[in-house]
Amino acid sequence: MTPALSAIGSFVAFLVLGAAAVADCTLESPTGHFQGTASSKQAGKLEISLDLRCVDQHFEGELVTPVGTYTVKTGTYSAGELVLQLDAGADMVSVRATLENQTLRGQFIAGDDAGPLKLLRTGEAHTPRSEEGSLHISQEQWVEDVDFFAREFPQRHANAFHHLTREQFEAAIAELKRRLPRMNGDEIYVALDHIANTIGDAHTYVEFPADTADLPLELQRFGADYRVVAIGTGFEKALGARVLGIGDTPIVKARELAASMTPGEETAALADARIGRFLTMGIALHGLGIASDRNLASYTLADDQGRVFTVSLRATPPESQADLIDLVKEQPLYRTNSAQGFWHVYLPESRTLYCDFREYLHLDHNAEALLREAKDKKPDKLVIDLRQNSGGDYTQGLKYLVDPIRSLPEINQRGHLFVLIGVDTFSAAMSNAAQFRQRTAAMLVGEPIGERPNSYQEAREMRLPNSQLRVRHSTQYYEFAGKGENIIRPDREVDASWEEYKQGRDPVLEWVLKYK
Repeated sequence: MTPALSAIGSFVAFLVLGAAAVADCTLESPTGHFQGTASSKQAGKLEISLDLRCVDQHFEGELVTPVGTYTVKTGTYSAGELVLQLDAGADMVSVRATLENQTLRGQFIAGDDAGPLKLLRTGEAHTPRSEEGSLHISQEQWVEDVDFFAREFPQRHANAFHHLTREQFEAAIAELKRRLPRMNGDEIYVALDHIANTIGDAHTYVEFPADTADLPLELQRFGADYRVVAIGTGFEKALGARVLGIGDTPIVKARELAASMTPGEETAALADARIGRFLTMGIALHGLGIASDRNLASYTLADDQGRVFTVSLRATPPESQADLIDLVKEQPLYRTNSAQGFWHVYLPESRTLYCDFREYLHLDHNAEALLREAKDKKPDKLVIDLRQNSGGDYTQGLKYLVDPIRSLPEINQRGHLFVLIGVDTFSAAMSNAAQFRQRTAAMLVGEPIGERPNSYQEAREMRLPNSQLRVRHSTQYYEFAGKGENIIRPDREVDASWEEYKQGRDPVLEWVLKYK
């Protein structure tokens, strides 16, 4: 979400040329396990490792970095020069490296960042680890993982004891180790994640493993109720129903248990947003003791006439995706085009240019197209919707959106520029929302942002040695709000009621379009 993280994230995409190369390797090509460093102008020195294999004349491998593990997709080795392509989502980095005396030396370029890298071959390439079943390790291995977590986590977090005391942390570790012999893998995962979340900030947690036993169900909270807003085929009668309980656990108690997996120092709204997801995951339900089987859960529901019934749902296989039936047949504008991370449309009736900004990928080009249309259409209103943006690089948002919009006098006026925010406006998006407020005449509309603007952020990652669970930890403290309340509230607070949601309405955008 921040410049250094973006630089690291860009670097770890690793070894990509602008034009797609044909994968090609031979017995003479460099393979093995390489360890070393890369020096980033923005992020400093990064410790990395690369496993490179030649399989059927194609390169395969994994790059392990402070922020994640990435998979080699294609590569070439010709005339002593190695070029690899590695998939890391939005970020693209190019590297050319030569091999001499078992050492890869080269230069990487990542957007505006560049620097040297050096990797020494230390042995044969490691076998790729399988994420599935990583919770199924011995008790002795779990003890090693917990000890590693207890030792390394306080050293790596920027300030692990800003919310939780060291004594409380050590007591929680001791209690977990005492209970370990009687716990299953899901319970241990939940306990570790709970300890990480008690550190306080939303960027610090234990990532879920690959197999989370997701149930074909989507819940959303409206007031005191959790409602079924989407469900698997064959269970359509549950759409819109209130959740009364899961198994033998009343929903109030289930919510309380799931809250242990939410960040202790962030807002209650952020906790609520995450709890709804946890209540549909077998790993969480089983680990919290709500369900006895991670792959099966029964939900007691009540429809609007008060009729009570139960549905039993089986988890979707990890390699599959559930085909959910949505309660709302015609979705509001902001919930359409889900495959696009940044898109915009002109609404002629209200002379409004609406932009749904969910991802930072290719923001330079996307923002340029938006601003070009703004100059062409000369709208009365420009709306930047950040409600579904989970973050990226806030400096890119500042460079390509906030500052350019500030320089548009026809738009940068109160009542003409609007930024839509909500509980899921996270990380870089939260930062950019704060910058819109500070640098422009934008009105913020929607719900308070779940993440606190002054908090520990800039996440990096470590892996537990046996389970290979990824532990995220913050490395820097940032302040994106001044003195006073540590929360970003909208200038106009608007949220969707249950009736409005059922009708497929978006009261936030409706308020903006009616504003005069």
